[in-house]
Amino acid sequence: MNIEQRIKEILVSDVYAEVAIADMQLDDSMRDVFGVDSMGFVELKDQMENEYKIKIEDKDFTPENFATIRALTALITKLKS
Repeated sequence: MNIEQRIKEILVSDVYAEVAIADMQLDDSMRDVFGVDSMGFVELKDQMENEYKIKIEDKDFTPENFATIRALTALITKLKS
């Protein structure tokens, strides 16, 4: 399973996003479109760290890196390499 698909699944199952997986677009705003709040972003960060065995430092835990599925995928890909 690719990173983007896994993020979508986590958004629905663990963060309780307000959009169905089939309707999620890679550039939709996690906050404005999916309804992710501050606690949701913390949960998403924790899930990504556990899923991909990475550490997302404070300097990388930014609104820009968590703005969209595409942005978060790029961060995870960078941290995994």
